[in-house]
Amino acid sequence: MSSLDIARSIAFSGLSATQVQISIASANISNADTKGYTEKTANQSSSVTAGVGTGVTITGITSTVDKLLLKSLVGADSDLGAADTNNNYLTELQQLYGSTSSSDSSTTGTSLANTIAAFESALSSLASTPSSASLQANAVSALNAVTAQLQQTSSGIQKLRADADQDIASSVSDINTDLQQISDLNKQIKQEAAAGQPTADLEDQRNSALQDLASQMNVSYFTNSSGDLQVYTGSGQALVDSTAHPLSYTAASSVTASTTYVAGSATSGFSGITVNGVDITSQISSGKVSALITLRDQTLPAAQSQLDELAQQLTASVNAVSNQGTSLPPPSSLTGTATVSSSTALSATGTVRIAVADKSGNLVSYKDLDLSSYATVGDLVTAINGISGLSASVDANGHLSISATGSGNGVAINEMTSSVGSSGEGFSDYFGLNDLITGTNASNIAVRSDILSGTATLPTATLDASSTLTVGNSVLSSGSATVVNALSSALTGSTNFGMAGGLGATTGSFTDYAAAIVANVAGKASQASATYTAKQTAQSTYASSLSSQSGVNIDQESANLSALQNKYAAASQIITAINAMFSALMTAMSAS
Repeated sequence: MSSLDIARSIAFSGLSATQVQISIASANISNADTKGYTEKTANQSSSVTAGVGTGVTITGITSTVDKLLLKSLVGADSDLGAADTNNNYLTELQQLYGSTSSSDSSTTGTSLANTIAAFESALSSLASTPSSASLQANAVSALNAVTAQLQQTSSGIQKLRADADQDIASSVSDINTDLQQISDLNKQIKQEAAAGQPTADLEDQRNSALQDLASQMNVSYFTNSSGDLQVYTGSGQALVDSTAHPLSYTAASSVTASTTYVAGSATSGFSGITVNGVDITSQISSGKVSALITLRDQTLPAAQSQLDELAQQLTASVNAVSNQGTSLPPPSSLTGTATVSSSTALSATGTVRIAVADKSGNLVSYKDLDLSSYATVGDLVTAINGISGLSASVDANGHLSISATGSGNGVAINEMTSSVGSSGEGFSDYFGLNDLITGTNASNIAVRSDILSGTATLPTATLDASSTLTVGNSVLSSGSATVVNALSSALTGSTNFGMAGGLGATTGSFTDYAAAIVANVAGKASQASATYTAKQTAQSTYASSLSSQSGVNIDQESANLSALQNKYAAASQIITAINAMFSALMTAMSAS
């Protein structure tokens, strides 16, 4: 080969190599803002023929990614995915509880504490004129606002749990997409590498899929000797090896407070997240899915537990007082809420007074019953049936029912010294004969329907407790504030609240406990926000570090592109000069 041939070969190889490098530099600049894109470099080496350099050749297009930085970023992606989800859900949870008062008046906010305080205020007004129909209606409306807010908040919590369950199903679908993409890219990368083609862009796509997967759930991974990216759960269950192993999950059709996840149980309300038939729910400890599981199964049920404790104590305290009173005019019948049967043992002491009164509150008949005389509920029913003008039974639902048989007459009870059951409740309270609130927890707490509708009045009157009563005399007084004041005291006095949802056992008023619930949720929301900010900063730091190490520096690439263009122009000029020399040589040879 002549020196001119060698020179031309060198020039052409340089021109070709520079052309590739210009293309790579241009692609780098164009993709500088593309998520997951890393700076590409065209690697070149010298070509040698028979010991003589004959130019350069492009040996490959690569990118350099720091594996330790990538691993740290993948972990940060998982942490951020969990923190972001927690922050979003706890913000929504906090909004369910309403806003707190910012003034000295505790009734100006919309939180549960403020709503209970408004009921207390309505009772205070009613105490001055207990017989006022409008003030009674205001008190009923205020109590209904409390029970309605408890129901709405409870419903909101269960909706958040249902949303979390649906989001788990959606995330599982996204995870499966990522797993399949990683598996497909593994195959493409091996095929391109075998054909001698560059794989750097495919590797970028695979790393992006890995990061997206990590934001959904924590994973471990490594690249094997054949270039495959292998992905596993934290406990070693394969997600991608020679193929993708998709996750399976079925969202619950409905979610209530009683819907729970029990690993390995056929009766579990929520299904497990499985792969190849193995339940991996407990192996997911970070990422969006982990946060959703914790919210659904721990955080939100804890909030529900706190509401239930408030609702149950409120129901017990208010009903204990309402069962001391009676409506005026007295109701034609009373039906209890406690489930009993005629054979239910009656553990009771003391005396209860049961009377029949007309609509004006005048006595028709009455009797004081010594409860220690009756062994069973059936015995009690028989005794009540022995009172003139009354009929008693245990109805088909297992509830004690007492009715006045005379037209226009009603039933009134004074619990006197009665003590029934292990808790020593008053007679009427034990059977739930004059409950003001119905329901067993926050999800179904409500004001008794006939009182709410106005067909019955608040039980603010009391049956005369004098040693003897005279038929025809007034024995029900609507002007006494005894029951109303007792209701107010029950709300504002000290009530023992048990441990619930992370709140310790405490003693205080209902507004105090409601405020503690709101503060607890607000504290969790604030902590979630702070954690999100911290995790976002950490993830951003790792992402910036990785970008600095393997991302595109536009200024540097622009300068490189300019230098490459000059190299290209120089190579072109060399080729032009060599061609001119070849022409001169050919002319000289022709002339000779």
